[in-house]
Amino acid sequence: QLQLVESGGGLVQPGGSLRLSCAASGFTLDYYAIGWFRQAPGKEREGVSCISSSGGRTNYADSVKGRFTISRDNAKKTVYLQMNSLKPEDSAVYYCAAALHITTVQTMCVGLNGLDAWGQGTLVTVSS
Repeated sequence: QLQLVESGGGLVQPGGSLRLSCAASGFTLDYYAIGWFRQAPGKEREGVSCISSSGGRTNYADSVKGRFTISRDNAKKTVYLQMNSLKPEDSAVYYCAAALHITTVQTMCVGLNGLDAWGQGTLVTVSS
């Protein structure tokens, strides 16, 4: 059974940093692309960043380019999202999701396509 568990959320001041983790169990992470998505109150869920199974390809939403970095450690079965220079508009529940079959990391992130499993989410609040 595919299971994903996010952690690392919390309250941070504008300009601060957080690192989110997505721990996988019940499946071989090596075969799956992983994406980070977020949903703020009253808004649709959106793709933040996605990474291919090998880690060789990544995609970022324009709003986070240059501030967020996605990475993965398949040996530890964990995918990370390093978030720097956080802004109040980054506040949301952050979810990770896994996809076995994707066309590109772009379509995975933009279209939320082909997602096989979701985590329960971790709340990020950026506020002074």
